[in-house]
Amino acid sequence: MNDLTLVNNEFLRQFEIHIDDNLARIEYSEQERKIFLTKISIPDCIQNLEFEEAFIVKVLEFIEDKKMRVVPTSPKIASFVRKNRRYKELLPVGIKL
Repeated sequence: MNDLTLVNNEFLRQFEIHIDDNLARIEYSEQERKIFLTKISIPDCIQNLEFEEAFIVKVLEFIEDKKMRVVPTSPKIASFVRKNRRYKELLPVGIKL
């Protein structure tokens, strides 16, 4: 899963990974140095837990590299952050999951 290429489509406000003719995406909105991850969409033909987690990790690492904070409003992404303590440091002060 390390060969996945993450694309930040700023025009559509979504992170994308293309696999063959399929597009997996995480929609976001950006506000005051915070990125709100609002929705994750993965086509059925590539949907599995390993891919989903690798995609979320890539997005969180991108946000971390940009020195921004993350607010996961998507239940799947919030659950991932809750289970993986390493990413809780990306939450803004006062946000708890």
